[in-house]
This record gives sequence, C-alpha cells and structure tokens, in this order.
Amino acid sequence: MTRLDEPWIARPETVAVIKAIGSEGHPVLFVGGCVRNALLGIGAADIDLSTSARPETVMALAETHGLKAIPTGIEHGTVTVVSGGLPFEVTTFRRDIETFGRRAVIAFTEDIGEDARRRDFTMNALYAEPDGTLVDPLGGLDDLRAGKVRFIEDATARITEDYLRILRFFRFHAWYGDPDGGLDPEGLAACAALAEGLQALSKERIGAEMLKLLAAPDPAPAMAAMVATGCLLRVLPGADPKALPVLVHLEAQLGTPPKALRRLAALGGDNVTDNLRLSRSESRDLGTIRQAALGDAKAAELAYRHGAEMARDATLVRAAFLESPTPVSLELDLAKGKDAVFPVAGNDLAGRYGGPELGRKLRELESIWIASDFAATRADLLKHS
Repeated sequence: MTRLDEPWIARPETVAVIKAIGSEGHPVLFVGGCVRNALLGIGAADIDLSTSARPETVMALAETHGLKAIPTGIEHGTVTVVSGGLPFEVTTFRRDIETFGRRAVIAFTEDIGEDARRRDFTMNALYAEPDGTLVDPLGGLDDLRAGKVRFIEDATARITEDYLRILRFFRFHAWYGDPDGGLDPEGLAACAALAEGLQALSKERIGAEMLKLLAAPDPAPAMAAMVATGCLLRVLPGADPKALPVLVHLEAQLGTPPKALRRLAALGGDNVTDNLRLSRSESRDLGTIRQAALGDAKAAELAYRHGAEMARDATLVRAAFLESPTPVSLELDLAKGKDAVFPVAGNDLAGRYGGPELGRKLRELESIWIASDFAATRADLLKHS
C-alpha cells in the first residue's frame, strides 16, 4: 500500500478543512498535482481536494466550522475554502455530460471513478485519503513511475474536450516524462491529427502553457515533437528549436537555472508577443535578450547596458546560436560591466558642445571607454573631446 508522507497533510490548516468537509461522513481526498508531486518528491504549490459533498454543502460545513468559503466556481462544483489564510480548492466529484472546449456541462456524482475519468492524464487522476493512503482508480501510479504521460482512455476524446490538452501533453512530458522513453504514441498521433484545433484557443492560454513548457528542465525533446506533429507551427509560426538543446546544455554547464524567456529568445518566431500574448515587461525583456544575442557586443558591455542577468541570458543564447562555448571569463566580465560607471558627464563638455552634438560626443566617448575595457579615465576621455 502506497502512502504519502508529506508535511502539508498534517498541517493544522489542512486538517481543519478535512475535518470540516468530512464532518457529516462525506469522503474527502487530496487530488491531482499535490498527490502527483508528492509521489515524485516535488513540493506542492497548491492543495486540491475532492469530495462527494455538493458545493452548497461544502460551503455550509466550512462556515459552520469557522472557515471562510468562496464560491469561486460553484457552478462547476468548486469552492475555495480558506483555512489559516491558506486557500484550498474543494471540488465535488463530477462527470461531463457535454463539453465545449474549456466549458462543459457537468453532473455531480458519488463515483470517484467517474470523477477520475474526466481528467486529462492518468498521472493527474491520483487521489489520497486524509491519512495519505493512495487511491489510484485508473492505474496512474504505474504511468507516473514509468514517466509516461498518457491520456485517460481515448486520447482523441480527451483532446476534443479541450484542445489545450495538446500543449499540456507536451508540457507534462517535458516536466514528468521519461526522456529516454519518448512520448506516448497514441497521444502523439492524436495531437498531430487534431493540431488544427489549437487555433481555436485564446492566445493567453497558449502563451501561459508555452512558458510553462519552456521552463521545464529540458524542453527540447518535447519541442522537437511539437515540430514533428505540426503543433509548434500552429501556435508560433516561424519558431526554430534548433538552438534549444544547445542552450539547455550550456545552461547546465554554467549551473544557470532554466528560464522560459531565455529559451523563447532562442526559439524565436513571428509576432511572438501577439501570438503568445506576452506582458509588456516580458515582451521588452524578450526583445532585449534576442537583439543582444544577435548583435556583437561583448558580455561586459551587455552587462553595463542591461545588467548582469540580461547579459548572461543574451550571451547564452548567442553561444547556442553559434553552437560554441560561452567565454571562460563570462562571470568576471559580467561583474565588471555591471559595476562600471561612465566617468564623463554632460557638464564636462559644456561650452564646447550642445544639443544633439553633445549627445553624439558623449556616445563617442562612451564607445572609446567601453573599447578600453572600462579602463580609460575621465582625463583620458576628455583628451578626445
């Protein structure tokens, strides 16, 4: 018998919710990501619960026991219960009657098997009793241990319920799949056959999913599969993942944590900001990294102009494009550029230059200073004025 042994199970806030919802005999189980991640030894960001109690009953029981209940998705069976300041999503067992992409007509059920079968992948249809005992209605544990991302029952049916599951298939393989085992053939074939459905999704959902995929330890095999199935072309035309495996290798060599925007800069694509609905800051940073990577400014100058982190990202992406190692002195160069302060100010040239001419002269002196590896002093530079 498999049993989870996680600190969040016995946490007072968790116990309070379990006791409240289960006080009238309704079964209450942990479900989804928190169970999956616990089995993988990964921390859980959110704790989701599933129960046979109807949403209005969940709200009443929570409030009776002094907990706050918020009807965040009550029409779909979900209530957020706040305990000790922590939110817990509590969802009633349910089954789908009709599905319309992200929307569905559901019916509540007492059957945990029906609830499990409406989920996307077998590894996400894992439950645990309040004491941590695993409940596995669909054999998801074997798939999880094997690193096999497998759609529940019919892959085509699961995808047509929500085409975002195509991107989730690749994202989950990048995060939890066996890198040597490849992607599930049935799932891969269904994604290829239904790739056109991706174009019906909102750009916001596509962008969020792509950034999560690119943040995985090694998204390159999943991205290659997206190319082979035509899925990448549907969501990001013009993208080329050729440099991605090289970038992942270089990141590992430097001990640099994964970063989605850095990988996206290497991936490229047409109208990336619009196609992925990036935020203004994401779009700005992406443009800076990619433009710097395609330029010829050295790491120290990039750090001076954009900061050490952005300069490191650009240097890594450039090296990936060129399939070359990063400079041996990279960290020293980044530190030097980050701390460098241009020693000449406009007042130093007052009386000799003005207006646009002053700006041009300052840029000229700055170029001389950078070319000197930031060694030229104010006096040295003023000789050129």
